Parts: sequence; structure tokens; C-alpha cells
Amino acid sequence: MCIENKKLYPNCPIISRKVVVGGLTKLQLIQKLQQHSILMNEYGERLIADDKFTTSDTKYSLQTVELTVSDLGFPNGANTTQIFKRASDLGLELCPLELAAHLRLGYLDQPEGYSGNSLQHQAPSGSITIASEILTEDDDFPKGFYLRRINGALWLRGYRADHLHIWNHDDHFIFCQT
Repeated sequence: MCIENKKLYPNCPIISRKVVVGGLTKLQLIQKLQQHSILMNEYGERLIADDKFTTSDTKYSLQTVELTVSDLGFPNGANTTQIFKRASDLGLELCPLELAAHLRLGYLDQPEGYSGNSLQHQAPSGSITIASEILTEDDDFPKGFYLRRINGALWLRGYRADHLHIWNHDDHFIFCQT
């Protein structure tokens, strides 16, 4: 596929959402996730429990944009550094880490993802990865969150990916618009 023939951001279809972030302590945010029956995997729990995961005392709104890796100009996929750099070059920003939990609470009608066997070391079908600052280079520590709905259950899941990981062209990411 030739990049010149593909519509790239901002001239491609996007999903834009306004997300209110902040105003809750970490404990209140976790309780709210539990009240809405949001499930978390071990990586998600580890990430949200870490001292580097902080919440804002003040509520504020962010405009987000959901794009595929291909929409950013990578028809054959790319690593996280390439994806984040291209997004920055296009005027998009990384999301605060807490945005993932607030988005999960506000996006309760996410379409069902494929629940069959996911291929290891790939983003699951139907998942949306939140582009956020990576807290540590430690490959054993989660790098961020993704949203998923499987068998009717809503998930806020953490993921690990080293700097060599290649995201597929159709993997979805959420960035903040400036």
C-alpha cells in the first residue's frame, strides 16, 4: 500500500470523544470502576496501584481522537516510539494516564471484541490502546492501558510491550488533541 494513496490524519475518518478527567482520588477512581463492574487484569491493577499513577484533584475536559496505526501513516505497522513521534508531529499529544480509567467509565457501550484465542504479543481484537507516557523503561512493568469488551464484560487492562514491539496497522490508539 502506498502512503500517498491513503488518507492520513487529519484527512481520515476519526472517532472524537470529549472526556472529563480528574476530580477523584485514586481510591475513589478504583471504587467507581468497581461500581460499574469494570474488570482489570494484573497489569492494570499493578499500573493503577503504582505511586507514579496519579490523579488530578481538579476536573478538566480533554478532546481525544481515536486512530489506527495506518491512519498515522504506517500501513505495515510501527513501534511505539514511531507511533508517538508521528502523532506528535501531527499535533497530537499523549494522554494523561488517568484518562484511561475515566474513558472506560464513560465508554460503556464499546462494541464486543473477538473473544477467541488472541495471538500472543499483539493487541487483542476490538481493543483501544490509550497513548500515554511510559512510566519506566523496565520491560516487566506495564506500559499503559487499553479498553476492551469481551463476552459483555468491560475491561481496563494494562499491557506490556518493549521498544521492539511492532503494532499492527489496524491497532487503535487514542491521543489527545491540542
